[in-house]
Amino acid sequence: MNGVPDSLLWWILGAVALFWFVGAYNRIVRLRSGALQAYAALDAALVRQIDFVQARLAEGGATAQAPHGPGREDAALQASAAQLVTLLAATRLKPLDPAGIAALATALHVMLGAWQRLHPDAVVSFEADGTLSRPAPLNGRDDSPAAPIAWPEPSAAAEIARNQFNQAVAHYNAAIAQFPAVLVAWIMQLRPAAPLR
Repeated sequence: MNGVPDSLLWWILGAVALFWFVGAYNRIVRLRSGALQAYAALDAALVRQIDFVQARLAEGGATAQAPHGPGREDAALQASAAQLVTLLAATRLKPLDPAGIAALATALHVMLGAWQRLHPDAVVSFEADGTLSRPAPLNGRDDSPAAPIAWPEPSAAAEIARNQFNQAVAHYNAAIAQFPAVLVAWIMQLRPAAPLR
């Protein structure tokens, strides 16, 4: 039969390998899709935070509370918000690119730091599950995957979305690092993603 294996055993092994490959690939793609969906929710929450900051800047609320001169602090906050908007737009093209997420995290922390300098009493820090953050964990140890961030808008949505994205990325990265699924990831050129810290 011209190059076709005559043994039934070879056909069975080939079918099992093919079904395993397709199953492993589908699992990895499902986890990747979950991470992309979590990024979409994170993106929407970050856009709401930026809108909140820009609305407060437009109202002139930041100028009244700035301790070191309102002009310079307002300009720093506006510039950091604009940089975050630009990086969000760039990250939407490749939401699981580690370099893009690292740049987004830096820009986010710069904007939040500028906001905190202007409004030291108007920031709210939430735990990953949406509850208000406590100064120290009740059980004496910190089991959270990422430290909570103090957000301008008094809503837990951004912190919950960040935690869900980080968990989805962790599941995806764990799946493509397992043997033998790592072979599927290597063949299909699926790269690890980075969480938003």
